[in-house]
Amino acid sequence: MKTLVIGTGGREHALVRALALDPGVDEVHAAPGNPGMVALATLHDVDPMDGAQVADLAERLGVDLVVVGPEAPLVAGVADAVTARGIAVFGPTGAAAQLEGSKAFAKEVMTAAHVPTARSFVCTDEDEAERALTELGPPYVVKDDGLAAGKGVVVTLDHDEALAHATSCERVVIEEFLDGPEVSLFAITDGTTVYPLLPAQDFKRIGDGDAGPNTGGMGAYTPLPWVPADLVAEVLATVLKPTVDEMAKRGTPFAGLLYAGLALTSRGVRVVEFNARFGDPETQPLLALLDAPLSPLLLGAATGTLADVPAPTWKPGSAVAVVMASRGYPESSSSGDVITGVDAAEAHEGVHVIHAGTALRGDDLVTAGGRVLAVIATGDSAAAARDAAYAGVADIDFPGAQHRTDIASGI
Repeated sequence: MKTLVIGTGGREHALVRALALDPGVDEVHAAPGNPGMVALATLHDVDPMDGAQVADLAERLGVDLVVVGPEAPLVAGVADAVTARGIAVFGPTGAAAQLEGSKAFAKEVMTAAHVPTARSFVCTDEDEAERALTELGPPYVVKDDGLAAGKGVVVTLDHDEALAHATSCERVVIEEFLDGPEVSLFAITDGTTVYPLLPAQDFKRIGDGDAGPNTGGMGAYTPLPWVPADLVAEVLATVLKPTVDEMAKRGTPFAGLLYAGLALTSRGVRVVEFNARFGDPETQPLLALLDAPLSPLLLGAATGTLADVPAPTWKPGSAVAVVMASRGYPESSSSGDVITGVDAAEAHEGVHVIHAGTALRGDDLVTAGGRVLAVIATGDSAAAARDAAYAGVADIDFPGAQHRTDIASGI
């Protein structure tokens, strides 16, 4: 099988790595890719937002499967452009990707499907936002309705801060605060069959102890020994399958990766948000533990034959990902800083490094974005995987590097 992965980030590098290790995959291509993929795939200079360019490349290469990684190309309809050429695509249509592209649309679908979620209001001006904030009270949760790279949400006790964020966006969803820990549960689906993956947890804020502003994710781990034993079955029955069925009922079937961000509240499971693609950085530890070829699952979802593919199985033990970010992130990012120590980090048993915001400058690997690298480690336990991941982090250096020191602590 020939595969083509679209995107440049850590999620795409992790997918490329898993496909390169898949015995059923003969060739892996990536566009545009990043320096970490060079040894695993053939890279191509294509605009991932241009559906015609992506489709032309897929056709020219004669690939069997295109995997569209990031949310923006999915919402823009890149999967539709490739499907129109008769090529299988893992990733939802532009219409179905609105589950992530519009939080208001996602709330509408959840209401229709009776999916448990937070009470909310959709607001388009300051007066509506003020009424919603007054009605729901603090802590205030204000979400930009559109795509915001994981940084469009403000959770605050400060009314003025909440209102300022609301008025800075064209449209927002203001919702009640959900107590309890958050969990990510991904599912691969062809629009009918739904295969949930392992629950994972990511760490959104920049600082230890969840201090500071939201980021795209500073680390993650899986599995979660502290969640209820029936959590996956419950979420499959009350969230994932009803949502997939509702999307089919609307004539916009969802096929690809449905990501449910969940809060385990004192009143039960509630959906915080949906994403329409593999999440970053949870994808990295999840794929590190996958004990089945990835390509049959992705192709089955893309071709409506997922029921014919065995459900995913998992290696024993745990996996931990620790993200290293550039100076100034998340408010800004520093580019061009030389990165050293990646090879040393990967010399540790069970450790590999996933690139996200990196580039090559001559012979030097340099920073090229906010989240630069993720160090992934597996181990017999969460503690062992965590120790190995942080040993790898200690080997890597670049000016202004920052990372959290509490990923998967106390597990």
